Amino acid sequence: MQAYVTTRTRASTIAGIAAIGLVALAVAAPAFVSRIVIQDLFFILTMLMLAQLWNLIAGYGGMVSVGQQAFVGIGAYAMFGGVLLWGWDPVPAIILGGLAALALSVPMAFFAFRLQGAYFAIGTWVVAEVTRLLVAQWRALGGGTGTSLPRQVTADIWGVDWVADLFGVREAAARDILAYWLALALCILTIAAIYWLLRSRTGLALASVRDNDEAARSVGVDPRRVKWLVFLAAGFATGLVGALVYMQTARISPDAAFSVTTWTAYVIFIVVIGGIGRLEGPVLGVLVFWGLQTAFASYGSWYLFALGIIAIVVMLFAPRGLWGLLADRTGLALFPVQRRLILPDKKA
Repeated sequence: MQAYVTTRTRASTIAGIAAIGLVALAVAAPAFVSRIVIQDLFFILTMLMLAQLWNLIAGYGGMVSVGQQAFVGIGAYAMFGGVLLWGWDPVPAIILGGLAALALSVPMAFFAFRLQGAYFAIGTWVVAEVTRLLVAQWRALGGGTGTSLPRQVTADIWGVDWVADLFGVREAAARDILAYWLALALCILTIAAIYWLLRSRTGLALASVRDNDEAARSVGVDPRRVKWLVFLAAGFATGLVGALVYMQTARISPDAAFSVTTWTAYVIFIVVIGGIGRLEGPVLGVLVFWGLQTAFASYGSWYLFALGIIAIVVMLFAPRGLWGLLADRTGLALFPVQRRLILPDKKA
C-alpha cells in the first residue's frame, strides 16, 4: 500500500451518510409538520446560505464585507421587475435576481478592491446604500414604499398547484412549501459548491491570498483574479437567495430588502458565533441564532442588546466560535478541507 493524500476523515464519512438521511427527511417534512415549521425551516436555510457565502469571502478570502444587503436587495428587486414589468413567472425570475446581483458585484469589486481592511468594509456598505437610494427612486416598483406581487401572480407560480394538490393545502401554504423546497435545493448546492471550491486548487489559492498576498504572488497565485472570482460568485448566489426570500414573502420595500441589520449584521453574528473560516460554523451559528430569536424576539430592543452581549462574550472567550472551540478540543471536522498524508501500515 502506497502513501496517499486525502481530506476525508471518519467523522466526515459518517456526516455524509447522516446528511443523506437528513436531506430525505427535510424533503418529506411538509407531509408531517405544520406551516409554521416550514416557514422556520425556510428562514434557517436562507440565513444559512447567506452565512456560508459571507464566510466564504470573509473567513476564507479575508474580504470583510458589510454590503451583502446590496446583493440581497438588487436580486429581490430584479425578480420583482421580471415579474411585474416583463411578465415572468417568479420561479425563473429568481435567476434574473442572481444575474442582477452578479452585475452589481462587478462595480462593487472594482471600487472596493482598491481599499484595504476597514476601508474595504466601509466601501461595500457605501455601494449598498447608494444602490438602496437608487432603487427607492424606481417608481414602477413602488418607489420608497415598495410593492407586492399580485394575488393572481402568486397563485399561478410554477408548481404551486401541484404542491397544493399533493398535500391538500391552500395556495399560500403551497407557496411556502415550494419556496422551502427551492431553498433546500439551493442550500445543498451552495454548501456543496463551496466545499468543492475549498478543496480545489482555487481554494488553496484563496487561503494563501487571505494569509499573505505577497507570499501568494511568489508561488504564482494571482490574488486579484482569485478575489474577483470568489466575490462575483458569492454576489450571484446571494442575489439568488434574496430573490427567493422575496418570492416567498411576495412583498418588498427598499428598507427591508437593503436592511444592513437583517442581511449583514445578523449574518455576521451567525458566522462569528458559529466559527468563522469553517463550513461547520455557520451551520451551528444559524441554529443558535434561530433559537435566540425565537426565545427573545418579543423583547424588542433588548433582544438586539442580548445578541451583542453574546457576540462579545464569544469573541472574548472563544474567538474561533463555538464550533472552533469544539473542534479544538475534539478534532472533529465534518467538512475537512485540510489535506493529510496517510502513510502505509508498516505491519501490513
